[in-house]
Amino acid sequence: MIALRQLKRVPKNHKIVIEVPENIDENQIMEVILLFKEPPKNSRLDKLTQLKASQHDGLFLADLQAVSDDFTDVDYEDW
Repeated sequence: MIALRQLKRVPKNHKIVIEVPENIDENQIMEVILLFKEPPKNSRLDKLTQLKASQHDGLFLADLQAVSDDFTDVDYEDW
């Protein structure tokens, strides 16, 4: 089995052309599955708002500190 992925935008006429590689035999059976990506739920503005709010999120800040502490010893090593 050969898997081929092509990402396409839906055009105004709602018709999509699939490009089949030349090395695929003529009259070979293909299975075509259309998967539609969900539009992003968060806009850029929502993401920026969440990022700004993270400055006051205690759990996020504790996780950030824990990761920083994990690398303290490495930070002082000579490279």
